[in-house]
Amino acid sequence: MSSRRSRSRQSGGSRISDDQINELVSKLQELLPELRHRRSDKVSAARVLQETCNYIRSLHREVDDLSERLSEILDNTDSAQAAMIRSLLMQ
Repeated sequence: MSSRRSRSRQSGGSRISDDQINELVSKLQELLPELRHRRSDKVSAARVLQETCNYIRSLHREVDDLSERLSEILDNTDSAQAAMIRSLLMQ
């Protein structure tokens, strides 16, 4: 256990245990398409966290791309249809 983690436990308060960290890392791994099917392979927590960051970045890019495409569609649609699409998106 790292000295930082042991110091924080000694300082009192509710701290997360190593078992809880391992459980959270396993849950993250289940959510990641890149690592989801590697249940039998041992994947390090560092790899899971790196893949999580990569996946979040790719999701941000996808949202940006979809937002741009939607803006283009709305710009090329008549105002009544655009208003209807906007109202559907706000639900």
